[in-house]
Amino acid sequence: MPTLLAYAGAALAEIAGCFAFWAWLRLDRSPCWAAPGLASLALFAYLLTFVESEAAGRAYAAYGGVYVAASILWLWAAEGHPPDRWDIAGGAVCLAGMAIILYGPRA
Repeated sequence: MPTLLAYAGAALAEIAGCFAFWAWLRLDRSPCWAAPGLASLALFAYLLTFVESEAAGRAYAAYGGVYVAASILWLWAAEGHPPDRWDIAGGAVCLAGMAIILYGPRA
């Protein structure tokens, strides 16, 4: 599985899992939201194992940039709040940081 596809799937799974708990605890949804949330978070962890990196910590650090950008997309697509220029700029900076961490030349 290509790294970017693994990151995209992991981001969707993590955000959906976290949102399930947000819905339960902040939006007064049923506690039944916790079960799919836990399953989604397990899928998130599984998908990160497909990232091409010699070190888990580097894969996780780089994932942080993807998570930020994906969260901004979630804000727009799932919650109906279009990102402003600061959201977009911040997401772009995070993706640039992700690329530096993951694809920077190593000795």
